Amino acid sequence: MPTIRVELFEGRTVEQKKALAAALTEAAVRTLGGSADGVDVLFFDIKKQDWATGGVLWSEKKPG
Repeated sequence: MPTIRVELFEGRTVEQKKALAAALTEAAVRTLGGSADGVDVLFFDIKKQDWATGGVLWSEKKPG
């Protein structure tokens, strides 16, 4: 079964991660078969200063 790697900006709550892990696990089992015990979800919290899109760090992007 799969290992699902989730990279996201830091700041999500444990409850949000639990909900996402449950939803991803359910989707993997529904789509691929197998059991939930075979699905791993790994979370990687990334600081906005460590992620850039279009050559601009997210920590330097203006809201809006």
